Amino acid sequence: MPLVSMKEMMIKGKQQGYAIGQFNLNNLEYTQAILQAAEEEKSPVILGVSEGAARYMGGFKTVVMMVKGLMEDYGTTVPVAIHLDHGSSYEKCKEAIEAGFTSVMIDASSKPLEENIEITKKVVDFAKQHNVSVEAELGVVGGQEDDVIADGVIYADPAECKELVEKTGIDCLAPALGSVHGPYKGEPNLGFEEMEEISKQGDIPLVLHGGTGIPLKDIQRSISLGTSKINVNTENQIQGTQAVRDVLAADSEVYDPRKYLAPMREAIKASVIGKMREFGSSQQA
Repeated sequence: MPLVSMKEMMIKGKQQGYAIGQFNLNNLEYTQAILQAAEEEKSPVILGVSEGAARYMGGFKTVVMMVKGLMEDYGTTVPVAIHLDHGSSYEKCKEAIEAGFTSVMIDASSKPLEENIEITKKVVDFAKQHNVSVEAELGVVGGQEDDVIADGVIYADPAECKELVEKTGIDCLAPALGSVHGPYKGEPNLGFEEMEEISKQGDIPLVLHGGTGIPLKDIQRSISLGTSKINVNTENQIQGTQAVRDVLAADSEVYDPRKYLAPMREAIKASVIGKMREFGSSQQA
């Protein structure tokens, strides 16, 4: 099955009451694990790629070719989108689209609203020519993930969200409502009232960043309020790294990377399957 944009899968998720996971790629094994999990669970999936991770793996084109090659070798049948996570500029979004990405996020949330709208609209206009979906963000998601660093959390304003959506034509919106990138310090405190207000303003699917560590009850409530995309990276990294540590701690003579990267892949796969079941996307493809 060819790569698809995430627009249709998100619309279906919002209509039917489940969310699709965005699971970030960091190397070959992550990509294998996520694609294998999606096929086994018969779940649509979004492969998130940050600019930093793309640089690490060689570039946008390398990532796209790796994903396409694995999908062909695996005989993947479920819908798969490859999505630029936190695109820093119009130029980077354009570069990703031209390399074959089927979805992009333009993150101009640090800019004044008018500038955010202007940049986002420019990305949307280019993306539409290539049938690529676009995500935008308002407010500040705390913590750090890859190149994205934020000190504290700033909740998105529902009125500004409405204006951004109406003036840009984006396919989904990530309103910052208390989630953070990386591990939580204490219990997450999500703004459900704001989430409900933003969701009721239109049919646009909402996105929840920082999905690691959010209790299941909060995940389920977010989905019921119109969230149909949830981003997960940290949890997969933690589980995968622990598997590597376990192998190396048990046998100091191990040197073949396949001996410790294969268990890492299995741990990531198990983590992704668990999230797909929590989000309700299993058996939806």
